[in-house]
Amino acid sequence: VGKEGGGESVPQERTEELLVEHAREGRMVVRLKGGDPFVFGRGGEEALALRAAGIPFEVVPGVSSGVAAPAYAGIPVTHRGLASAVALVTGHEDPAKGDGDINWPALAAFPGTLVFYMGVRRLPAIARSLIEAGRDPREPAAVVERGTLPDQRTITATLATIADSAERERVRAPSLTVVGPVAALAGELAWLPERPLAGIAVAVTRARPQASALAARLSSLGARVVQAPAIRTRPLPGPAPDLAGYDLLCLSSPAGVEALFERLAAAGRDARALAGPRVAAIGPGTAHALAEHGIRADILPERSVAEGLLEALAELRPPPRRVLLARAREARELLPRGLRELGAEVEDLALYETVADAPPEPVLTQALAADYLTFTSASTVRFFLHAIGGRATPGDTANAPTNARAIAAHTRILSIGPVTSAALREHGLEPHVEAAEHDMDGLVRALLADVAAR
Repeated sequence: VGKEGGGESVPQERTEELLVEHAREGRMVVRLKGGDPFVFGRGGEEALALRAAGIPFEVVPGVSSGVAAPAYAGIPVTHRGLASAVALVTGHEDPAKGDGDINWPALAAFPGTLVFYMGVRRLPAIARSLIEAGRDPREPAAVVERGTLPDQRTITATLATIADSAERERVRAPSLTVVGPVAALAGELAWLPERPLAGIAVAVTRARPQASALAARLSSLGARVVQAPAIRTRPLPGPAPDLAGYDLLCLSSPAGVEALFERLAAAGRDARALAGPRVAAIGPGTAHALAEHGIRADILPERSVAEGLLEALAELRPPPRRVLLARAREARELLPRGLRELGAEVEDLALYETVADAPPEPVLTQALAADYLTFTSASTVRFFLHAIGGRATPGDTANAPTNARAIAAHTRILSIGPVTSAALREHGLEPHVEAAEHDMDGLVRALLADVAAR
């Protein structure tokens, strides 16, 4: 039921109906809002609807965007000697109509900071009404666009010129406007560092549980992240493996680690079940997932691919005799084949499978228009291309042109490694960038290097 300025929105009445409907079905309902629910969040209306329906509720206060966004822009809404009061004002009302609740002469005379919510489209009329009502046209003003988000920006001017400045800079919602002497502090108190991915949109297609850490890291670097998970993992039923007799356990993904420990827990066992064999992990993400369960990987190859693990295992003395591969159902045959060539007896245990998780259409649209489209496995390639139209199975190039045309011309495709790049080429897409180190750190480094070079 989220709302977007100028876009389609669920009517407020329907939102309240949904709250009541779901609560009456016995569900615990969370109405999540940005900012504070009782500051231009219509939380009061929704609470009254719940009270009328006899449904108990609680309110968790938030930090209003009228305080948070200016703070992120280096603007304190109150400041000793400059402003001892702040007024939070809706910017939705049209001053030209003259039939709203805002008393413009009183607001113009207000001895403090004015913060207008949601008023970027009415900014010319707001500024004109304040000046006509007696507010100093030379007073500092600022517009904060997408406050607290990675692509936040601040436009400063005077009350007389702020509307023109915002139009010239093509400011869009969500934005809020600050009027008052404190707006002049934005240049002095700006504290957000210049971030290397500021203004860059990056789409992440990996499964959501694994995507969150990557998305958080990209956001911290200033990117606007579009989470468009094309896959999800589904645990497969089965007993916990008996690791007695194996001298090597190989895990190739964090999902495999979690699926293994879920089976162990269901059987009443824990990390002590891994006491016998040496443990090999492909990639630092897999090693980290093991460490969270108290297991340190004995073998962690330099290259985070099956080929790298085989190279590391070839140097083991004594070489592994009995190996358990705990991994995805659809994993490549390279690893078991290579282990058998080393003389090992291999059991391949499928713990989970990767299935499609098509993002909603608006998310796909954002992903296709992003500056960078990232792929972290062959399955993310196949299922993402399937989601945007046409079959996308290995070796099927018939639909590749259709899929490729859906991606914006300016979008650069970033691959985590050679296996993913091969899957892209099978579907008619040439990666612009391939990470030298085939893990999340390598992916981020490759992205940063490409942005810097361009």
